[in-house]
Amino acid sequence: MGNQSPAVTAFLRDLHHPFKEVIGVLRLEILALDPDITEQIKWKAPSFGCAGTDRVTLNLRPTERLQIILHRGAKVRGDVEGFQFIDESGLVQWLAPDRGTVSFTSAEDAERKRGEFLRLVDRWMRV
Repeated sequence: MGNQSPAVTAFLRDLHHPFKEVIGVLRLEILALDPDITEQIKWKAPSFGCAGTDRVTLNLRPTERLQIILHRGAKVRGDVEGFQFIDESGLVQWLAPDRGTVSFTSAEDAERKRGEFLRLVDRWMRV
């Protein structure tokens, strides 16, 4: 896959996290959604973006779950008041109109919700 970052590959190789295998699978599946999706290390974790804006960043600090942050860049945008995104999956816990989290409590939970999660990420990358 041409959009894999060597820095993220090295980071994940050395990662010690209970969800390491899940993270590896989700990484490849997110990158496979669109060849224009890029990845980098942001906030000491893999982050995925499109058109130069980070959109999906893993939060690796909790170790009892895998937490994924959906956002529209590092800074609050001026158009947040008029922003709308319908979460048809019900997976997102919204922190603001344009910022939310998705959590998986186990590898089984991630597997069960994977299809819905990937459809969510695919839509999120395009807003």
